[in-house]
Amino acid sequence: MPAVVHVPQRKPVSLPPATAQSPNEDLARKAARVRGVTSIAALRDAIRVAARALPPLTEVPRLRAPDRAAFGAQAERGLPFVITGVVGRWPLCTLTADVLRARFGDVPVRARVGDYVGTAFAPDRAMQDMTLAAYLDLVAHGDTKDGSGALPPYVGNLEIGALNAMCHWPGWFGRMGPPRFWLGPAGTVTPLHCDYDDNIFAQALGSKRICLAPPHHDAFLYTREANPVLYGSPFDPERPDYDRFPLARGAAIVDVVVQPGEMLYVPAGWYHQVRALTFSLSVNRWSRGMPLALRDDPALRAGS
Repeated sequence: MPAVVHVPQRKPVSLPPATAQSPNEDLARKAARVRGVTSIAALRDAIRVAARALPPLTEVPRLRAPDRAAFGAQAERGLPFVITGVVGRWPLCTLTADVLRARFGDVPVRARVGDYVGTAFAPDRAMQDMTLAAYLDLVAHGDTKDGSGALPPYVGNLEIGALNAMCHWPGWFGRMGPPRFWLGPAGTVTPLHCDYDDNIFAQALGSKRICLAPPHHDAFLYTREANPVLYGSPFDPERPDYDRFPLARGAAIVDVVVQPGEMLYVPAGWYHQVRALTFSLSVNRWSRGMPLALRDDPALRAGS
């Protein structure tokens, strides 16, 4: 059984103000070129339309060590699933906090500090630069930047080149972004959001609880654009406040605990909130192509 983690009441998430015209138009055009699609807006719309035809997800299925064909066939269904029998063989899974300190203690990292949940989708957030050893000492003593103890500092969404060779990624995608590492103690959290890229999330050390909601349920989640391929929600599915967010009752949310040595495939557009249940090391990569659930839709393909 995973450890029980106290979930404190959190402050409202700060999101950029809604505007009639996105300030990220240049970013959107660049993102569309990278992914080979006509536009990011058309991609988002197609993902929502496809999601409306999905069956309800009541439990996240599991698939053991798929080859590329089996992975692609499952991913084309447009639903999240856990993958076993792959990550457990990675050298990354042999690491502990002590080994990280001894072998990689001098590696520079940047930690999220303060109320990084409330400012998750704001242009600026509080960060603190330090060595990996200093970070591990910081969280070992339960210290936080502001002394509140509410949120432990979090090394999140960080490229750590020294660890890349310890990950043996399967060739399930044509193109992928660089590995992004997530390191921190129990209680570190990434609030509810979606990425408009397919996401492979690998759990190397410890366990995490991930809450999931389908793309077309953004209508219930009070979402706002953070950038063209990232939308955030102020709703907390672990402590739902239906007085503030009454529409959220309509969101179909399912959660899954990802254990050491497991992967989670999160299809593009699926909302997810991630919480560490123990001291945890995770790594993910985002695809840089058309989402597999859209099956290379020619209407979306740039230059078609």
